[in-house]
Amino acid sequence: MTTTDIPRPADVDSGRRVSKKRPRKTATGGLRQAVSATTLLWIMACLYGFPVLWFVLSSFKPASDLFSYPLTLVPHNPTLSGFKAAWDSANFSQYFINTAIVCVITTVLTVGVSCCTGYALAKYDNRWLKAFFLCILATTMLPGEVMLAPEFLVVRNLGLYNSFAGIILPAVLTATGCFMFRQFFLTVPDELVEAARIDGAKELSIFLRIMVPISRPIMLTLAILSFQWRWNDYIWPLLMLNDPNKFTVQIGIQSIVGAQNINWSVLLGASVISMIPLIAIFLVFQRYVMGADINAGLKD
Repeated sequence: MTTTDIPRPADVDSGRRVSKKRPRKTATGGLRQAVSATTLLWIMACLYGFPVLWFVLSSFKPASDLFSYPLTLVPHNPTLSGFKAAWDSANFSQYFINTAIVCVITTVLTVGVSCCTGYALAKYDNRWLKAFFLCILATTMLPGEVMLAPEFLVVRNLGLYNSFAGIILPAVLTATGCFMFRQFFLTVPDELVEAARIDGAKELSIFLRIMVPISRPIMLTLAILSFQWRWNDYIWPLLMLNDPNKFTVQIGIQSIVGAQNINWSVLLGASVISMIPLIAIFLVFQRYVMGADINAGLKD
């Protein structure tokens, strides 16, 4: 080793000084960013959560306290009279059964159709498939109200008016579901599909045994979203259903509202009751989505 390879003492000391100061600045800056980001998230959470908290706590207030001044967040005399009156005034058990039938069937069909469509759009190179994908995306650029009239005429001419099938079929194919599955299958390496084909696997076998299992996180996410969409759907069931025995929960809540007077205590109780199954389902299934690894089973 020559003398030119030996670092000078001054250079060594300066390097040590730099190496001691830089991590401290980085740690301080990272801590400031984390604190500011956490504070911002807490503020946003409060902005979103405060109206919901006010809404839920108001459902426990007597009707006479809802609009009394000064307004209070916590009820002074909490009561369940609004919930009891809402349950007794509406056939909620039948509404829940009807809504559950519509939501479960629609969710299963939506996930299955979206998975098949997304796989075809991602893994098959065909110009007609690309045109079909553009048509699907084009539906997202139109307001939903624009398509209500033609959809209603088509469903009525098919003889599905005042039936659950009339609610379910138009909601099966969603642009969001197709887009989610297409984007996910694009991240799956084509070599995985080619290797399965070389091993003699058929196209259906590749889809069912390889693609469907690795897309389970997307399935669960879309299932939760689809169930929520159908549970909260109001306009389309209102147009399609005429029989009170087939009403869904949202239409049942609307039937509580009087022509001139509105019993807000009963309406708030009914609204909170309608939220309970949806919140329970979300709390049960969200841990699967949060804890799932999208790239499970794949190698870089």
